Amino acid sequence: MRCLSHMGSFVSPEESEAEMLLSGHCQAEVAEVREAFRQNLEEGKEVGAAFAVVRGEEVLVDLYGGYANARQSLPWRRDKIVCVQSVTKSLVALSLALLVDRGRLSYETPVAAVWPDFAQNGKEAITLEQVLSHQAGLNGIRESLALEDLYRGRRFAEALERMAPLYPPGSKCIYHALSFGVLAAEILRRVDGRSLGTFLREEIAEPLDLQIYLGLPLADDHRAVKIVPDADADQVMEEASRRPEAFGYVNPRVRPEEPNTRAWRAAEVGAGGAHADAISLARLYAVLAAGGSTTRHRLLRKATLDQATRERFDGDEAGFGWPIRFAAGFMLNKDRVFGPTPHAFGHSGWGGHLAFADPERGIGVAYVANRMATFGGGADPRRAKLLDALYRSLDAS
Repeated sequence: MRCLSHMGSFVSPEESEAEMLLSGHCQAEVAEVREAFRQNLEEGKEVGAAFAVVRGEEVLVDLYGGYANARQSLPWRRDKIVCVQSVTKSLVALSLALLVDRGRLSYETPVAAVWPDFAQNGKEAITLEQVLSHQAGLNGIRESLALEDLYRGRRFAEALERMAPLYPPGSKCIYHALSFGVLAAEILRRVDGRSLGTFLREEIAEPLDLQIYLGLPLADDHRAVKIVPDADADQVMEEASRRPEAFGYVNPRVRPEEPNTRAWRAAEVGAGGAHADAISLARLYAVLAAGGSTTRHRLLRKATLDQATRERFDGDEAGFGWPIRFAAGFMLNKDRVFGPTPHAFGHSGWGGHLAFADPERGIGVAYVANRMATFGGGADPRRAKLLDALYRSLDAS
């Protein structure tokens, strides 16, 4: 089967719609990935998606296809970008790691040392690594918040200043679904002076020529694909609203369709508002898979990256009971979510998004999609099929 370019190409009548909507390329050694991607489209698992794998400077996979909207009238083109939800948290973690690399922070630094108003109601000793590994006891606040408070951040930050930890910091892990981004943004702003979005653009995206945004410019708004939630996409939020330890997921309540609004796209939501394409995420993680530097790009020293990706928690997240491993803002591989390599690290995102580094094989991998589904709470079969095909190919080559 041949691959169509985004400029268009002749398609014979016998070719399937999935084939016609599949663009990009695969290197011969991982050709099986292309067939897996086509099957996901043909079997109706996708509306639109992109998958990329980069090894060093070499692009092994750069596939995209399907549709960019719910009506399935707009093909997914090369220039499309996606709200990657909590994959954003790994971009935030990397931003703070750059400050650690430059000696302006340490993971053992008490947050109150750089944010004095934070030192209220028993929070004086909470460290940066406890915040980034979701062990700070600040997974949600009781004051009622609106989406505008998440977008602007200041009222949310002031509420975090006033609150007491919900449990002794370091005693357990509850995912800081929304508060993570507000805490990190305030810490970075007080140390560096820039917002998260500005820092990410100036220190990571522009130097590496990546299509990654936190705070999507209006001029690029048309590039964002429409999120298409399944009927069960809000299931996590519904369940969170009934769980006493997971209330932070729903204050404020973020609906699956929110990334389709201009307000969400324009805001710098550090918990889950970044927009990116798969190839940019894969290129970034390829640099991290190489230890933080390549011949063309230097992000940070390997020693700092080793600190950032050192395990801080391994066990059951106490809000939902999910087994999980956390470093300083990065998720560590567990239950093969990042493939078979034990030391792979990255982050997943609500709706199926995934980006990670596999240091053993020296690859960066990213998957993004606009269909949001829970698949019964189990592993996402779309990305599982792609990763299985990728690693079978790599192991056979």
